[in-house]
Amino acid sequence: MPADRRLGAGARLALTTFTTLPVRSGRIDRAVAGVAMSLAPAVGVLLGVLLGALLTGLVTVGATPLLAAAVTVTAAALCTRGLHLDGLADTVDALGSYRSGPGALEIMKKPDVGPFGVAALVLVLLMQVAALAALADRSWPATLAAVVTAVAAGRLGVGLACRRGVPAARPDGLGALVAGTVGRPALAAGTAVVGLAALAAVPGRPWQGPLAVLVALAVVVLLLRHVVRRLGGITGDVLGAVVEITTLLVLLLLVPV
Repeated sequence: MPADRRLGAGARLALTTFTTLPVRSGRIDRAVAGVAMSLAPAVGVLLGVLLGALLTGLVTVGATPLLAAAVTVTAAALCTRGLHLDGLADTVDALGSYRSGPGALEIMKKPDVGPFGVAALVLVLLMQVAALAALADRSWPATLAAVVTAVAAGRLGVGLACRRGVPAARPDGLGALVAGTVGRPALAAGTAVVGLAALAAVPGRPWQGPLAVLVALAVVVLLLRHVVRRLGGITGDVLGAVVEITTLLVLLLLVPV
C-alpha cells in the first residue's frame, strides 16, 4: 500500500478505534494499525478539545464545577463507547485474580465484571470527576489545556504499550494486530505534541504539565512490565486500561498548584 493511502487508512482506523465517529476504516493490516496507534495522541487532542470545551462551556453558563465535571466524564465515556472503561475493568479483574497466563486471559474474556473491576471503575470515575471539578476553577484556557493534555496523554500511553519489544498476549485480537507496531520516532513526536499542550495546563507553572505527562508515562511503563509478566503481553483490554489510567494520573498530577 502506498504511504499516502496507508496514512489515510491509519487515520481512519485511529478515529474508529478511539472515538465513535462513523468513519469507514477500510483495509486493516499491521502497517495500517501502526499508523493508527502512532496517530492516537492526535485523536486525543481532538477529543480533548471537545471535552475541554464542554467542561468550560458548562461552567461559563452557570453549572457547578462538580456537575460540569460529571457531565464531561459521561461524555468521554459516550464518545468512546465505554470500551476503555470495559478494558480497565477486565484488566483489573484479571490482574486481581492471582492467576497468570491463560487463566488470567480467560477471566478477561468473560462478559461479567468482577468485584475488582467494579471497584476500579467506581474509583477511577470518581477521581476523574473530582480532578476535573478542581481544574474547572481555573481560567478557561488553562482548563482546556489540562483536559487536552490528559486525554491526549491517555492515547499516547497506547502508543507506549504498542511500542516495539512489547509482545501480544494472544495470537489474535487487537493486541496481536497492534503489538510492536509503534517506533521510537512516533513516540517522540507524540510526546512532544502532548508536552507542548501541557505547558499551558497549570498557570504560572509551565513545567508542571510536561512533568505530569512524563511521570504518568513512567508509571504506565512499570504497569506494562507487570502486565507482560502476568499475561504474557498486551491485549485490547490492556490498551483500554492504559488509556484510563494514564488519563487519570495526568489529571491528578495537574491538580496541585
